[in-house]
Amino acid sequence: MSYIDLHMHSIYSDDGEFKPQKLVDLCLEKNIKYFSIADHNCVKGIEAAKEYCTGKGIEIIPAIELDCTINKVNLHVLGYGIDYNNPIFYEIEENIILQEQCASKKRMKLIRELGIDFSDGVITSLSRNGVVNGEMIAEAAMEFDKNHENPLLMPYYENGSRHDNPYVNFYWDYCAQGKPAYAEVKFISLQEAIKIIEESGGIPVLAHPGNNVGENINLLKDIISCGIKGIEVYSSYHSKEQVSFYKEFALKHKLLLTCGSDFHGKTKPSISIGGTDCERNEENIISELKSFL
Repeated sequence: MSYIDLHMHSIYSDDGEFKPQKLVDLCLEKNIKYFSIADHNCVKGIEAAKEYCTGKGIEIIPAIELDCTINKVNLHVLGYGIDYNNPIFYEIEENIILQEQCASKKRMKLIRELGIDFSDGVITSLSRNGVVNGEMIAEAAMEFDKNHENPLLMPYYENGSRHDNPYVNFYWDYCAQGKPAYAEVKFISLQEAIKIIEESGGIPVLAHPGNNVGENINLLKDIISCGIKGIEVYSSYHSKEQVSFYKEFALKHKLLLTCGSDFHGKTKPSISIGGTDCERNEENIISELKSFL
Protein backbone atom coordinates (compact mmCIF):
# COMPACT_ATOMS: atom_id res chain seq x y z
CA MET A 1 0.00 0.00 0.00
CA SER A 2 1.43 3.36 -1.08
CA TYR A 3 0.86 6.68 0.69
CA ILE A 4 0.74 8.55 -2.61
CA ASP A 5 -1.83 8.28 -5.38
CA LEU A 6 -1.44 10.81 -8.14
CA HIS A 7 -4.25 9.63 -10.41
CA MET A 8 -7.90 9.33 -9.47
CA HIS A 9 -11.23 10.58 -10.81
CA SER A 10 -14.23 12.36 -9.30
CA ILE A 11 -17.80 12.82 -10.55
CA TYR A 12 -16.41 15.49 -12.89
CA SER A 13 -15.21 12.62 -15.05
CA ASP A 14 -18.10 10.89 -16.82
CA ASP A 15 -16.89 7.55 -15.45
CA GLY A 16 -16.09 8.73 -11.91
CA GLU A 17 -18.34 7.83 -8.96
CA PHE A 18 -17.44 10.09 -6.03
CA LYS A 19 -17.50 13.79 -5.21
CA PRO A 20 -14.08 15.40 -4.62
CA GLN A 21 -14.68 15.66 -0.86
CA LYS A 22 -15.49 11.95 -0.67
CA LEU A 23 -12.25 11.14 -2.48
CA VAL A 24 -10.37 13.09 0.20
CA ASP A 25 -12.12 11.04 2.89
CA LEU A 26 -11.25 7.81 1.08
CA CYS A 27 -7.63 8.96 0.83
CA LEU A 28 -7.53 9.70 4.56
CA GLU A 29 -8.89 6.23 5.30
CA LYS A 30 -5.97 4.77 3.33
CA ASN A 31 -3.40 7.08 5.01
CA ILE A 32 -2.63 8.84 1.74
CA LYS A 33 -0.36 11.89 2.21
CA TYR A 34 -0.25 13.19 -1.37
CA PHE A 35 -2.91 12.77 -4.06
CA SER A 36 -4.18 14.20 -7.31
CA ILE A 37 -7.66 14.33 -8.77
CA ALA A 38 -6.94 14.13 -12.49
CA ASP A 39 -10.34 14.29 -14.15
CA HIS A 40 -10.75 13.76 -17.87
CA ASN A 41 -10.32 17.14 -19.60
CA CYS A 42 -11.74 18.87 -16.53
CA VAL A 43 -10.45 20.80 -13.51
CA LYS A 44 -13.74 21.50 -11.71
CA GLY A 45 -13.13 19.15 -8.80
CA ILE A 46 -9.76 20.51 -7.71
CA GLU A 47 -10.81 23.60 -5.73
CA ALA A 48 -13.43 21.76 -3.67
CA ALA A 49 -10.95 19.02 -2.81
CA LYS A 50 -8.24 21.56 -1.96
CA GLU A 51 -10.52 23.45 0.43
CA TYR A 52 -11.67 20.21 2.06
CA CYS A 53 -8.04 19.15 2.66
CA THR A 54 -7.35 22.13 4.92
CA GLY A 55 -6.07 21.01 8.31
CA LYS A 56 -6.37 17.30 7.51
CA GLY A 57 -2.68 16.50 6.97
CA ILE A 58 -3.06 15.62 3.32
CA GLU A 59 -1.82 17.52 0.26
CA ILE A 60 -3.41 17.72 -3.18
CA ILE A 61 -1.28 18.27 -6.27
CA PRO A 62 -3.57 19.89 -8.88
CA ALA A 63 -3.86 17.79 -12.03
CA ILE A 64 -5.80 17.05 -15.19
CA GLU A 65 -5.85 14.12 -17.62
CA LEU A 66 -5.98 15.37 -21.19
CA ASP A 67 -6.99 13.25 -24.16
CA CYS A 68 -4.70 13.83 -27.12
CA THR A 69 -3.24 12.08 -30.16
CA ILE A 70 0.08 11.36 -31.83
CA ASN A 71 0.49 9.42 -35.08
CA LYS A 72 -3.26 8.59 -34.97
CA VAL A 73 -2.84 6.94 -31.55
CA ASN A 74 -5.00 8.28 -28.71
CA LEU A 75 -3.09 9.03 -25.51
CA HIS A 76 -3.79 10.29 -22.01
CA VAL A 77 -1.42 12.92 -20.65
CA LEU A 78 -1.44 14.02 -17.02
CA GLY A 79 -0.66 17.63 -16.21
CA TYR A 80 0.62 18.12 -12.65
CA GLY A 81 0.88 21.41 -10.79
CA ILE A 82 -1.24 23.28 -13.31
CA ASP A 83 -2.93 26.62 -12.77
CA TYR A 84 -6.40 25.11 -12.82
CA ASN A 85 -8.00 28.55 -13.19
CA ASN A 86 -6.66 28.84 -16.73
CA PRO A 87 -9.77 29.23 -18.95
CA ILE A 88 -8.24 26.98 -21.64
CA PHE A 89 -9.20 23.94 -19.57
CA TYR A 90 -12.86 24.96 -19.60
CA GLU A 91 -12.69 25.47 -23.37
CA ILE A 92 -11.24 22.00 -23.85
CA GLU A 93 -13.90 20.44 -21.62
CA GLU A 94 -16.76 22.15 -23.49
CA ASN A 95 -15.38 21.05 -26.86
CA ILE A 96 -15.02 17.43 -25.74
CA ILE A 97 -18.54 17.33 -24.24
CA LEU A 98 -20.09 18.60 -27.49
CA GLN A 99 -18.24 15.98 -29.51
CA GLU A 100 -19.02 13.22 -27.00
CA GLN A 101 -22.73 14.00 -27.14
CA CYS A 102 -22.69 13.22 -30.86
CA ALA A 103 -20.39 10.21 -30.47
CA SER A 104 -22.64 8.78 -27.75
CA LYS A 105 -25.51 8.25 -30.19
CA LYS A 106 -23.25 6.46 -32.66
CA ARG A 107 -21.70 4.37 -29.87
CA MET A 108 -25.08 3.14 -28.62
CA LYS A 109 -26.26 2.37 -32.16
CA LEU A 110 -23.15 0.32 -32.92
CA ILE A 111 -23.42 -1.65 -29.66
CA ARG A 112 -27.03 -2.54 -30.40
CA GLU A 113 -26.12 -3.60 -33.94
CA LEU A 114 -23.59 -6.01 -32.42
CA GLY A 115 -26.42 -7.69 -30.49
CA ILE A 116 -26.15 -6.05 -27.08
CA ASP A 117 -29.30 -4.30 -25.88
CA PHE A 118 -30.02 -2.08 -22.88
CA SER A 119 -32.67 0.18 -21.41
CA ASP A 120 -32.74 3.80 -22.55
CA GLY A 121 -34.14 4.72 -19.14
CA VAL A 122 -31.12 3.26 -17.35
CA ILE A 123 -28.80 5.05 -19.75
CA THR A 124 -30.54 8.35 -19.01
CA SER A 125 -30.14 7.80 -15.28
CA LEU A 126 -26.40 7.15 -15.67
CA SER A 127 -25.57 9.84 -18.22
CA ARG A 128 -24.19 13.26 -17.40
CA ASN A 129 -24.27 16.16 -19.85
CA GLY A 130 -25.86 13.87 -22.45
CA VAL A 131 -22.64 11.84 -22.68
CA VAL A 132 -22.88 8.04 -22.78
CA ASN A 133 -19.57 6.19 -22.52
CA GLY A 134 -18.76 2.51 -22.87
CA GLU A 135 -18.83 1.94 -19.11
CA MET A 136 -22.41 3.24 -18.86
CA ILE A 137 -23.50 1.05 -21.75
CA ALA A 138 -21.92 -1.97 -20.07
CA GLU A 139 -23.71 -1.28 -16.79
CA ALA A 140 -27.04 -0.79 -18.55
CA ALA A 141 -26.55 -3.87 -20.76
CA MET A 142 -25.64 -6.14 -17.84
CA GLU A 143 -28.69 -4.93 -15.93
CA PHE A 144 -30.89 -5.50 -19.00
CA ASP A 145 -29.53 -9.05 -19.41
CA LYS A 146 -31.06 -10.17 -16.11
CA ASN A 147 -30.73 -13.91 -16.76
CA HIS A 148 -27.16 -13.66 -18.10
CA GLU A 149 -28.19 -15.09 -21.46
CA ASN A 150 -26.25 -12.85 -23.87
CA PRO A 151 -23.02 -14.67 -24.82
CA LEU A 152 -21.32 -11.36 -25.62
CA LEU A 153 -21.66 -10.32 -21.99
CA MET A 154 -20.51 -13.60 -20.41
CA PRO A 155 -16.86 -12.49 -19.99
CA TYR A 156 -17.97 -9.61 -17.75
CA TYR A 157 -20.03 -11.60 -15.25
CA GLU A 158 -18.57 -13.26 -12.16
CA ASN A 159 -15.96 -15.90 -13.06
CA GLY A 160 -15.74 -14.52 -16.60
CA SER A 161 -12.36 -13.70 -18.10
CA ARG A 162 -13.03 -9.93 -17.93
CA HIS A 163 -15.01 -9.71 -14.69
CA ASP A 164 -12.33 -7.95 -12.59
CA ASN A 165 -13.28 -4.52 -13.96
CA PRO A 166 -16.32 -5.42 -16.08
CA TYR A 167 -17.50 -1.98 -17.16
CA VAL A 168 -14.16 -0.54 -18.16
CA ASN A 169 -13.08 -3.84 -19.72
CA PHE A 170 -16.24 -3.69 -21.85
CA TYR A 171 -15.14 -0.21 -22.93
CA TRP A 172 -11.67 -1.46 -23.92
CA ASP A 173 -13.16 -4.46 -25.76
CA TYR A 174 -15.90 -2.65 -27.67
CA CYS A 175 -15.59 1.15 -27.56
CA ALA A 176 -11.87 1.91 -27.52
CA GLN A 177 -9.96 3.07 -30.58
CA GLY A 178 -9.96 0.35 -33.23
CA LYS A 179 -12.81 -1.63 -31.63
CA PRO A 180 -16.21 -2.37 -33.27
CA ALA A 181 -18.20 0.34 -31.45
CA TYR A 182 -15.55 3.05 -31.56
CA ALA A 183 -16.99 6.51 -32.19
CA GLU A 184 -14.31 9.03 -33.02
CA VAL A 185 -13.81 12.19 -30.98
CA LYS A 186 -11.16 14.52 -32.33
CA PHE A 187 -8.71 15.35 -29.57
CA ILE A 188 -5.95 17.92 -29.50
CA SER A 189 -2.48 16.81 -30.55
CA LEU A 190 0.09 15.65 -28.02
CA GLN A 191 2.13 18.75 -28.81
CA GLU A 192 -0.85 20.98 -28.05
CA ALA A 193 -1.55 19.15 -24.79
CA ILE A 194 2.05 19.55 -23.64
CA LYS A 195 2.07 23.24 -24.61
CA ILE A 196 -1.17 23.91 -22.68
CA ILE A 197 0.08 22.11 -19.58
CA GLU A 198 3.44 23.87 -19.57
CA GLU A 199 1.95 27.29 -20.25
CA SER A 200 -0.29 26.64 -17.23
CA GLY A 201 2.77 26.04 -15.07
CA GLY A 202 2.42 22.25 -15.10
CA ILE A 203 4.45 19.15 -15.85
CA PRO A 204 3.26 16.78 -18.65
CA VAL A 205 3.39 13.08 -17.75
CA LEU A 206 2.35 10.15 -19.96
CA ALA A 207 -0.45 8.23 -18.23
CA HIS A 208 -0.57 4.40 -18.04
CA PRO A 209 1.32 3.70 -21.29
CA GLY A 210 0.55 0.00 -20.94
CA ASN A 211 -3.01 0.73 -22.06
CA ASN A 212 -2.39 2.37 -25.41
CA VAL A 213 1.34 2.50 -26.14
CA GLY A 214 2.55 -0.90 -25.01
CA GLU A 215 6.27 -1.56 -25.26
CA ASN A 216 6.55 0.25 -28.59
CA ILE A 217 9.98 1.88 -28.21
CA ASN A 218 9.70 3.96 -31.37
CA LEU A 219 6.34 5.38 -30.34
CA LEU A 220 7.63 6.09 -26.83
CA LYS A 221 10.59 7.96 -28.32
CA ASP A 222 8.25 9.99 -30.54
CA ILE A 223 6.17 10.82 -27.47
CA ILE A 224 9.06 12.04 -25.33
CA SER A 225 10.50 13.99 -28.27
CA CYS A 226 7.36 16.16 -28.07
CA GLY A 227 8.32 17.27 -24.55
CA ILE A 228 6.86 14.71 -22.13
CA LYS A 229 8.67 15.08 -18.80
CA GLY A 230 7.56 11.90 -17.05
CA ILE A 231 5.90 8.50 -17.26
CA GLU A 232 3.30 6.97 -14.95
CA VAL A 233 5.50 3.94 -14.40
CA TYR A 234 3.59 2.63 -11.40
CA SER A 235 0.01 2.04 -12.58
CA SER A 236 -2.71 -0.38 -11.56
CA TYR A 237 -2.77 -1.51 -15.19
CA HIS A 238 0.89 -2.47 -15.41
CA SER A 239 2.31 -5.92 -14.83
CA LYS A 240 5.61 -6.26 -12.97
CA GLU A 241 7.32 -6.73 -16.31
CA GLN A 242 5.80 -3.54 -17.67
CA VAL A 243 6.78 -1.60 -14.56
CA SER A 244 10.37 -2.74 -15.06
CA PHE A 245 10.24 -1.83 -18.75
CA TYR A 246 8.85 1.68 -18.24
CA LYS A 247 11.10 2.31 -15.23
CA GLU A 248 14.19 1.44 -17.26
CA PHE A 249 12.98 3.59 -20.16
CA ALA A 250 12.19 6.55 -17.90
CA LEU A 251 15.52 6.42 -16.08
CA LYS A 252 17.44 6.06 -19.34
CA HIS A 253 15.76 9.17 -20.74
CA LYS A 254 15.91 11.13 -17.46
CA LEU A 255 12.14 11.29 -17.05
CA LEU A 256 10.08 11.61 -13.89
CA LEU A 257 8.53 8.43 -12.53
CA THR A 258 5.02 8.80 -11.10
CA CYS A 259 2.50 6.54 -9.38
CA GLY A 260 -1.29 6.46 -9.76
CA SER A 261 -4.11 3.98 -9.32
CA ASP A 262 -6.57 5.56 -11.81
CA PHE A 263 -9.30 4.98 -9.22
CA HIS A 264 -12.83 5.65 -10.49
CA GLY A 265 -15.10 3.70 -8.17
CA LYS A 266 -17.69 1.27 -9.52
CA THR A 267 -16.41 1.28 -13.11
CA LYS A 268 -13.10 -0.20 -11.91
CA PRO A 269 -13.95 -2.17 -8.76
CA SER A 270 -10.63 -4.01 -8.57
CA ILE A 271 -8.70 -0.72 -8.36
CA SER A 272 -8.29 0.85 -4.92
CA ILE A 273 -6.90 4.20 -3.81
CA GLY A 274 -3.25 3.83 -2.85
CA GLY A 275 -3.25 0.22 -4.04
CA THR A 276 -0.49 0.68 -6.62
CA ASP A 277 2.91 -0.56 -5.48
CA CYS A 278 5.61 2.00 -6.20
CA GLU A 279 8.48 0.02 -4.69
CA ARG A 280 8.69 2.31 -1.64
CA ASN A 281 9.72 5.23 -3.85
CA GLU A 282 7.08 7.63 -2.48
CA GLU A 283 9.47 10.29 -1.17
CA ASN A 284 11.58 10.24 -4.33
CA ILE A 285 8.51 10.54 -6.55
CA ILE A 286 7.11 13.49 -4.62
CA SER A 287 10.42 15.33 -4.18
CA GLU A 288 11.35 14.97 -7.85
CA LEU A 289 7.89 16.03 -9.01
CA LYS A 290 7.93 19.06 -6.72
CA SER A 291 11.38 20.05 -7.97
CA PHE A 292 9.80 20.65 -11.39
CA LEU A 293 6.88 22.70 -10.04
